[in-house]
Amino acid sequence: MHNIRILVVDDEKRIVDLVRLYLEKEGFAVDEAFNGEQALDMMSKTSYDLIILDLMLPVVDGWTVCKELRKKYDTPVIMLTARGEEFDKVLGFELGADDYVVKPFSPRELTARVKALLRRMVSKDDGETDVLVFPNLFIDPAARVVKVDDKEVTLTPKEFDLLYFMAKNKDRVFNREKLLEEVWGYDFYGSLRTVDTHIKQLREKLGRSRAASYINTIWGIGYKFEVEE
Repeated sequence: MHNIRILVVDDEKRIVDLVRLYLEKEGFAVDEAFNGEQALDMMSKTSYDLIILDLMLPVVDGWTVCKELRKKYDTPVIMLTARGEEFDKVLGFELGADDYVVKPFSPRELTARVKALLRRMVSKDDGETDVLVFPNLFIDPAARVVKVDDKEVTLTPKEFDLLYFMAKNKDRVFNREKLLEEVWGYDFYGSLRTVDTHIKQLREKLGRSRAASYINTIWGIGYKFEVEE
């Protein structure tokens, strides 16, 4: 995983220095920003492989940075926050975060999360190539493109991964634990509500087309991708 460039955004310099130390030991190149405005400016000029983003930033907060980032890029984002309330986690994932670490955190744990998330992205680039085509829905994993009625739909990385996994395994019922395991791909510390949030977002983005009806809730169990012929 060399030649990987990571942006660390936090207004506490000691945290940035500590994270930089651990990431550079792993061979990653690290840039740093101390407020949201600076982070957005750097993102517009440099292509990053992953962003570690604190929520409580001065000038422009982390929520806004993540929201703006997702309008243009699918760069993986790990959110940092001192707050661990469920509401914050759900909102963070709705905005397109890929993982979530609550302060105080172990730098080793954060580094492990970074490496796992990067491995997941690399395996996506090198692995899945099967294009899936259903009535009103087209999914191309190599290009990471989803089209509904021939119109491209913008998904976050995890929304795409979830849709592709379920569509690839159509007619199979998955509980939330299994979806977390398969789609997030490593020890995920979030809530099962993360899956519900992503399903809700997917349905909204697929709109009122027939494609939205393919994602079915199996009450008391989980979800199933089902195409009625």
